[in-house]
Amino acid sequence: MALAESATSLGIDKGNRAPLRWRLSDRSGIGQQRLAQTIRADLARANAIDTSGLSHATRTSVEVVRSAYATALEGFMLPYGDVAVGGWRNTPYVVIQNVGAYIDVPRFLDSEHQINNAADAEAYLARLASYPKQLDNELGRVMMARWKGLIPPAFLLDTAISQMRQSAEGARKGGTLVESIERRTKEKGIAGDWSARARAIVTREVVPALERQLAELTLQRGMANNHPGIWARPNGEEYYRWAVKASTTTNMSPDEIHQLGIDTLRTLHAQMDPILRSIGYTKGSVGARMQALSKDPRYRFADNDKGRADVMAFIQERLAMIRAKMPQAFNTQVRGNVEVRRLPPEEEPGAPGAYGGAGSIDGTIPGKFWINLKPGFEHTRYDLPSLTHHEAIPGHVWQGEYANKLPLIRTLLSFNAYSEGWALYAEQLADEFGVYEGFEVGRLGYLNSIAFRAARLVVDTGLHHKRWTREQARQFFLEAVGDPNASEVDRYASWPAQALGYEVGHQEINRQREKARSALGPRFDIKAFNDAVVLGGNVPMDVLARNVDAYIATARTGT
Repeated sequence: MALAESATSLGIDKGNRAPLRWRLSDRSGIGQQRLAQTIRADLARANAIDTSGLSHATRTSVEVVRSAYATALEGFMLPYGDVAVGGWRNTPYVVIQNVGAYIDVPRFLDSEHQINNAADAEAYLARLASYPKQLDNELGRVMMARWKGLIPPAFLLDTAISQMRQSAEGARKGGTLVESIERRTKEKGIAGDWSARARAIVTREVVPALERQLAELTLQRGMANNHPGIWARPNGEEYYRWAVKASTTTNMSPDEIHQLGIDTLRTLHAQMDPILRSIGYTKGSVGARMQALSKDPRYRFADNDKGRADVMAFIQERLAMIRAKMPQAFNTQVRGNVEVRRLPPEEEPGAPGAYGGAGSIDGTIPGKFWINLKPGFEHTRYDLPSLTHHEAIPGHVWQGEYANKLPLIRTLLSFNAYSEGWALYAEQLADEFGVYEGFEVGRLGYLNSIAFRAARLVVDTGLHHKRWTREQARQFFLEAVGDPNASEVDRYASWPAQALGYEVGHQEINRQREKARSALGPRFDIKAFNDAVVLGGNVPMDVLARNVDAYIATARTGT
């Protein structure tokens, strides 16, 4: 749990928390031990609470803390990796192509750390000065993992090494770390030699620290194999069992999840087939036809600056469209404060196609919809709408604004199955409220988006439980959704089980909706149900079921 960074992102690094604005989180092994000790002590306090006389909302908060902390402690008992305490990014590898301070810190300082006065700029420099120590603390943990026999797959190391070299090369010239403070202090007219001070830190301290990490990853590359699954690493099967539980907040087995993915794909392909036929794609499997569709110039953007600008404009059009639908879907409205930004180029090679989340509690920092527009980007006019609904409205940014209204511990804690399940349910809501009327190929893109998440259930369990090769995983993706998804397969190799939360959570939200509809009959109201899910906050799946039960009881009595 990166408390210092989270405090800034949420806009609460003020008053008694103001010192956090000058710090970066402790990524050392000792820091992890201290965090585990705190979690253990706080869990004991939470377990001692008698919840029988508490309100439903307060009881839910206690249950959330108990679940998040207990699962995290199980993760801390494993011999390696980063444990996301009430978060989504559990990973066995402290530094790899999509994990590490070399990715997180430059983006955080530029997009989250606000600079409005000289004190803010000084805090930026203080954080920048602590960045090399953070890199070295990570390095110690990476070396310790190597001594325990944990070496990432060679293909992941290749990407990470390439990205880190790019980061180091940029830092030698100052790069984003210098440009960000230089640009923003000039914009605000903040007097001071900020650029020179930042450049001295970056060139003299950050670059050598990046080079030390780079040397260790290069050493590990000479020791690595290409087995993608965590089963091939020490204690890998035990790690995957925990990761599945943490990701899904269920007791589903890898075999059950694997079969769920296969069954869901069959259902979705049956819905996609007639749409494909209606737009002239009649021959071959659904996956083969989706692959052909991806090359159709009617739906592609140019792979140049104009095409990237067109992507941004298209996203804004879809955001305007979905905003107009929100009063039909929720009784309780939020702002939907979102900024669409391109990922930094040095992050793009190992990053997913997009990701997003809510901004600060007070609204001064907007939520972000980060879009990957690397050379050869694959975003199309039929898949961008569902992606926008997933990452922004009514997906991550929208849902996160409800979470920002809860007690602080509830804002900080989240569960992968809920977060990503909600984002897929958000895509579904957009379809149900008519955003694809007259744009049937857009609905095809939405269905393919869900099919993609169903394929993830098969591929992730295939890699880590059934011992698939990287090529087997790519071939399955090609057959299922028409795309070999090379970077996606690599993502699952570095984040075992994270990809399982999406469709497992989505189907559980729908299961709860059908339970409520069946129980309430004509009293069922979609806006009230959606409110119950988002106002109840980010919760494990068993707590979600209890929140829906409370909604059913209230709707029955009319209270």
